[in-house]
Amino acid sequence: MSHGHATRLLIFARAPVAGEVKTRLIPALGAQGAARLHQQLMVRLIEHLGAARLAPIELWVTPGASHPCFTQLARRWSLSLHVQQGDDLGQRLSHAARCALTRAESVILIGTDCPEMSADYLGEAIRALHDHDAVLGPALDGGYVLLGFKHLADQLFEHMPWGGDQVAELTAQRLDRLGWSWSRLRPLRDIDRPEDLVHLPAEHLVGVIPRLQTWGQADV
Repeated sequence: MSHGHATRLLIFARAPVAGEVKTRLIPALGAQGAARLHQQLMVRLIEHLGAARLAPIELWVTPGASHPCFTQLARRWSLSLHVQQGDDLGQRLSHAARCALTRAESVILIGTDCPEMSADYLGEAIRALHDHDAVLGPALDGGYVLLGFKHLADQLFEHMPWGGDQVAELTAQRLDRLGWSWSRLRPLRDIDRPEDLVHLPAEHLVGVIPRLQTWGQADV
């Protein structure tokens, strides 16, 4: 059996509905622009990773699986679609990982906010899981862009201050407390706040940026 398919890639995505996604970017982009950017990041990520065929992809979505963006992506890349379950992000991640570990030896959880996420980076994570219990890809803002493991430990997800700048460090401490061997990848950048937009590749800004000039330079 090929090592690649011992791992499942779980991508977590919200339906690209204006006003409900990327809300911290609405002051810069407007609700429609923020939703369009969210959709572009999601589609580009899935196209890159789908084309690379490193591992089967499961798309875990919220609030439901019927959005045409999800159904088109699932059809185009033969992804399985699953609806997230749980009251907070930790419960949603934990539930999805528990389900997927019944089908795979290891899982890698990623979101859609990181334009730097590449097939190479994912390949590093998959290789790390050959020799380690877990792998952590930190984000420069203190969160993480990727978390992979072979066994589920709920304490990785419980009572976590999601959205804060301590998530990666607390996760690292919890991995140590579990006594697991784990690998830390180089940090990548998430696009979450207006000041992050200067780091976006230009192709992401097409059709997204009509309001950007109204967002002043105060934070630059």
